[in-house]
Amino acid sequence: MKKDSQGFSLIELLIVVAIILIIAAIAIPNLLKSRMAANQASAVGSLRTIDSGEIIYASTYNTGYSPTLAALGPPASGNGGASAAGVIPSDLAAGNKQGYSFVYAATADSSGRYNTYSVNANPVTVGTTGTNYYFTDQTAVIRQNSTQQASASDPPIGG
Repeated sequence: MKKDSQGFSLIELLIVVAIILIIAAIAIPNLLKSRMAANQASAVGSLRTIDSGEIIYASTYNTGYSPTLAALGPPASGNGGASAAGVIPSDLAAGNKQGYSFVYAATADSSGRYNTYSVNANPVTVGTTGTNYYFTDQTAVIRQNSTQQASASDPPIGG
């Protein structure tokens, strides 16, 4: 008597696993590139948000630009003020958002008024969270460098 076997053979299962691994090997790098592109787009959008927040801050508090990035963020509780204006989201005010680290610097004149500021957006892990470095300042022009931290001498994005 011969028994009818049911189910898949080991070879058939190995072929299916191999096909799944090949598809994953093709898809995963593309997904990572898409995520990196999204992080970079978010960094540019965040710099635009900071630039807009600085304009609001300067016109509201009449002290020039904010002394820190945190001063643009929301207050812990209650109403905002010059030390926590609430013009940018809290994650951005903390200096990290979606794979990028935001480094803020403001310069005060002799009267204590902050007439200039600059922000660098640097990838947290170069090549994984982003490949481009970004820079903006009181001119609100966003600049980019793909090899090192961006500065005012780098070309504007899209230019």
